[in-house]
Amino acid sequence: MSSCLSGKIKMKKIGIISDTHGYLDDRILHFLSDRDEIWHAGDWGGIGVSDKLAALATVRGVYGNIDGREIRLTYPKVLRFACEGVDVLITHIGGYPGKYDHGIRAELQSRPPDLFICGHSHIVKVIRDPKLGLLHINPGAAGRSGFHFVRTLMLLEIEEKQIKNVRVVELGPRVKDEMINENKDL
Repeated sequence: MSSCLSGKIKMKKIGIISDTHGYLDDRILHFLSDRDEIWHAGDWGGIGVSDKLAALATVRGVYGNIDGREIRLTYPKVLRFACEGVDVLITHIGGYPGKYDHGIRAELQSRPPDLFICGHSHIVKVIRDPKLGLLHINPGAAGRSGFHFVRTLMLLEIEEKQIKNVRVVELGPRVKDEMINENKDL
């Protein structure tokens, strides 16, 4: 398990994003610009997304089912690490409390993290799992591809083993003609 790049900072500001499908706009970059770390739960859609996010903050992430070779060589399928004393587990296809995906269920049950993050469904969820004692987060989808109506990401802070100020950010509608500064070259 790798550790959060902590140094002397006692609090980490985290941005959580998923299912960008090759799309970033100024609103996404604005909300992530003050974060210490950005965690991507897969379906990046291209290495350009990773590069742009890395220009803002330290990036951690996993590959998703639509990601190609370059992303799969850069990011793992499952990532586990500690951040300010919080055990974090990220994967793309994870399900949710009571209906975890078979590919991650055994790990969650044998060694539950404090924070479990996944993407894939394009549905925003923040759910406490009392059985496993974890917080489950799905940030929804920040990209334009999919069936979601509103693009989202999440912001939170981790300080002294506590997850604080969890916030869903609505980025705007998914429809292409209402997007700001479309970046087609990602």
